[in-house]
Amino acid sequence: MTTNSINKINISDIEIDIVKKDIKNIHIGVYPPYGRVRVASPLNMSDDSIRLALISRFPWIKKQKQNFENQPRQSIREMINAESHYFFGARYLLEVIYRNGKHKIVKQHSKLELYVRRNTTHQNKLLVLNEWYRSELKKELEKLVTKWENKIGVKLNRWEVKRMKTKWGSCNIEAKNIWFNLELVKVPIECIEYIVVHEMIHLLERHHNERFKELLGKYLGDWENRKKLLASSMLGV
Repeated sequence: MTTNSINKINISDIEIDIVKKDIKNIHIGVYPPYGRVRVASPLNMSDDSIRLALISRFPWIKKQKQNFENQPRQSIREMINAESHYFFGARYLLEVIYRNGKHKIVKQHSKLELYVRRNTTHQNKLLVLNEWYRSELKKELEKLVTKWENKIGVKLNRWEVKRMKTKWGSCNIEAKNIWFNLELVKVPIECIEYIVVHEMIHLLERHHNERFKELLGKYLGDWENRKKLLASSMLGV
């Protein structure tokens, strides 16, 4: 599909990304975690028409952005004792344990025990946690991808976990590859499953149109509740 990005525009100090695509109707979206506004418009739609469409939806855009901006978020991780960290939607307290040997994370009841050598830097402590997060998320995704490949009747060539600033997941339809945001490890598993199904259905329907929603409803009847739960997460990407 041909795409042609045009320059960003600003309306009342809100920066808006515009991408022109081979589509019939304009689509306006406000995305987590911070309320990024993105417009997909038909190739032949003029900039003036796009601006008018945005102005007509501006009260809705402002409300959506405000909802994202008002969500409580985790502070910068200091990697110290009794600091809160999230794992599959549950809150855990960090306990830093200094010892010689291999660095590792052990989940114990309501705690995440971080075993590191005494002179380990803040950056390396965070690296240990994130590598554990990555490993645990991959285990869960492996089960979910296999489950939904069988249910939906599609087959991925590849899936991977990486950091993404504005998306929970991304699908390369032609290559049949899906990337999942590492931050998913912090949200409830039902939200992770929603993202897995959402991205895999893009292999059947490229656009977020009525057919896409019908397919979501067919395979995941409560997808709207899961989407709301994800959107109301306390965690910023």
